[in-house]
Amino acid sequence: MKSSVSFNTSNITSVVICLICMGCFPASSVLAQTIEFKKGMVSKPISDNLFGLFFEDINYAADGGLYAELIQNRSFEYNPTEKREWHALSFWDYLTPGFSYGKISVESREPVHVNNPHYVELTAEFTGQEGVGMRNKGFSPIGVKSGETYRFSMFTRLLSEEPVTMKVALQDNLGRMLAWKEVQISNTGWHQIESNLTTIRDCDSTSLVLLAVTKGKIALDMVSLFPEATFKGRKNGLRTDLAQLLADIKPAFIRFPGGCLVHGDGVGNMYRWKNTVGPLEQRVEQKNLWGYHQSMGLGYFEYFQLCEDIGAKPVPVLPAAVSCQNSGGTWRTGGTGQQALPIEDMEEYLQEVLDLVEWANGPADSKWGRIRAEAGHPEPFGLKYIGIGNEDKITPEFQSRFKMIYEAVKSAHPEITIIGTSGPFSDGEDFEKGWGIASTLEIPIVDEHYYKDPQWFTSNLKRYDAYDRTKPKVYLGEYASWGNKLSNALAEAAYMIGLERNGDVVEMASYAPLFAKKDFTQWRTDMIFFDHKKAFLTPNYHVQKMFSLHKGQKYISNIVTPTTSDSPLSASCVLDENQGDLIFKMVNTGDVSGDFTIDLSKVKGYDATASLEILTGAPGDENSFESPEKVAPKVSKMNITKKFVYSAPPSSFSVIRIKAIKK
Repeated sequence: MKSSVSFNTSNITSVVICLICMGCFPASSVLAQTIEFKKGMVSKPISDNLFGLFFEDINYAADGGLYAELIQNRSFEYNPTEKREWHALSFWDYLTPGFSYGKISVESREPVHVNNPHYVELTAEFTGQEGVGMRNKGFSPIGVKSGETYRFSMFTRLLSEEPVTMKVALQDNLGRMLAWKEVQISNTGWHQIESNLTTIRDCDSTSLVLLAVTKGKIALDMVSLFPEATFKGRKNGLRTDLAQLLADIKPAFIRFPGGCLVHGDGVGNMYRWKNTVGPLEQRVEQKNLWGYHQSMGLGYFEYFQLCEDIGAKPVPVLPAAVSCQNSGGTWRTGGTGQQALPIEDMEEYLQEVLDLVEWANGPADSKWGRIRAEAGHPEPFGLKYIGIGNEDKITPEFQSRFKMIYEAVKSAHPEITIIGTSGPFSDGEDFEKGWGIASTLEIPIVDEHYYKDPQWFTSNLKRYDAYDRTKPKVYLGEYASWGNKLSNALAEAAYMIGLERNGDVVEMASYAPLFAKKDFTQWRTDMIFFDHKKAFLTPNYHVQKMFSLHKGQKYISNIVTPTTSDSPLSASCVLDENQGDLIFKMVNTGDVSGDFTIDLSKVKGYDATASLEILTGAPGDENSFESPEKVAPKVSKMNITKKFVYSAPPSSFSVIRIKAIKK
């Protein structure tokens, strides 16, 4: 049975929102906003967590993307297991300008930390007029702006008798200085040097150059360069423009760090949260499942901090103690390369999962809470959700280990909501088994994933209408329609109408993947594309943002209807209880205008002027670096009456927001 709530007072039910406009009115002055519904109007609840984001380090989304570090291979840990052509000095050039000469080697005898085993030894035998050293061009040409400050740091150790003077410089591709400082290396133990560099002009092809200008021998590691202007000014922070695009959506939650990345390419490659917290030089870097490198500079602390900075709930996903079924490239043969942690290792792994809760929520004087506090966050993060597993093959090995993890967390932390998994597809054997486990164990939420063509989405708009309301709720953790044209986004919008209509059973939803870097894209449908200077937004992004910014807590039936049945028209009406607004969402996936009847005869207390936000264009339209706003929403005002017809343009998504009369 579907749960529903009727507004059933004797005459009318009033939804009253009281706002105090600080600075404009005295604190005693209250501005009341009321929309009233006559008896018989039917509503049902919508999850306040319905629309969120999913971040996975795919398409260079983290290093070289959202994570603002500008130096590639900063700790000399690249290796051929990630890419055959990679090695510890990849993306570094050895420099001997003029008649200078010396030596360079990669060593591991006395590292900064055992988790960061490789470092460089540089010997300057004859420095000439310019010095001996190294150059790094970053993940693509480093872009700098005139007058901006960049934070440089590196760990150094003196290996010769006399101190070594080193020039640290930002140069353009012609060798001209954009900023430079001299630092002296005199410590015989590992020591971090920090300095600020302020550039004198813009440059889109910048390199970091390190030159020993006096004779001697030194060791170098963790060579880093960050813009000072990171998101929220965080020292080990995020790229401002990309993080702001996430904040602009105002997501209810962020799921991280994946995705297939979580369970990894074999059990040795599983994403282990403890390896990603603490000082940067102590984190364990590793191969990325998607074929590159993870520095772990963007780790669990930074993910939780991002969530807090933009007001989103953190939803970390942990491996279910099994690796991806496509490990070893077995996806080419249909799998399964799934590996499982030995049972004798499970006690330790269960403790690892429980320790995450302590790290996130424990007091600052607890074992793991202290590590969070030492990183600069003594207050708990307020973790409420943990995902276990990610579209796993539902094997006996998975089932036994998932059950152990679920029961351990449920017993130790009943306040934490566990999210299970139903495998990688919208139906089939794994889907049925995953839901069977969820029902048997009474898991609160089940994560569904599917990527389909647009026609599948428009043909399955009522998928969740028939879901059993007595069973676990749904988290649609990954979905997309295999494309970034307007027609793809509209198919997703029509489907999201169905998610909203079933917001009493669909608890959460997030499009995937989120980011894709130009020329480094492994997945052909993404939400935000970027290069080293800028980003452009897809129509899919605009749809997600429009749903998230215009969300409601109640779904209201029988107010908006297409004028013809069996048409490419979809609509919903929701009440935003926080603002007191009534919101209509209407999708027309057809090639001619479509009419919607909006009947407000049973509604009172609304303003006659509404806002209209509309996304429209030709079905094949899409944005690009060259035309970033070819498809973008436009906002205007419109007058409304008690009953009117809204004519939606072909290939369009429209949002009408009606405000309550201010009293």
